[in-house]
Amino acid sequence: MSVLVVSVSIVKDGRVFMIKENKPPIINQWNFPSGRIEAGEDIANAAKREVKEETGLDIQLTKTTGVYNFISSSHSQVILFHFVGEIIGGAVCLEEDGIIDSAWIEVSDLVKLNDEELRNPHVMKKIANALMDKSFHPMNVFHHPIKGGEKNRSHK
Repeated sequence: MSVLVVSVSIVKDGRVFMIKENKPPIINQWNFPSGRIEAGEDIANAAKREVKEETGLDIQLTKTTGVYNFISSSHSQVILFHFVGEIIGGAVCLEEDGIIDSAWIEVSDLVKLNDEELRNPHVMKKIANALMDKSFHPMNVFHHPIKGGEKNRSHK
């Protein structure tokens, strides 16, 4: 089974905002604000929604580090769309069940954390390396949803 997921690095002054999850099977592990894309939902809107639900923060997506394809600890194929965002409003409010802490972590320290401290550590470290290397792609690689029923048009 494939799962479509969005996650966001909220970066400020060389640090990234992380949440600590505690919901089985993920116990006391750091993660970027993230979650599943709902049926019919725009990918970018899903990312902003997940950040708001998990942190209380309103963000603007500024760029992406890319799309990551991996097998999760629950043996599902995950296709993860990772974005970089900046805070435009709201306040940190961790009310969602399973999120027990938050912190601003130096991006360079993120790759030094033990794998046991991170959710999907190989993916998170790959994203952290992209952040440090400033390996970004513009937001325009994501198109707005295509409405059903539109006929394909060929362009000459």
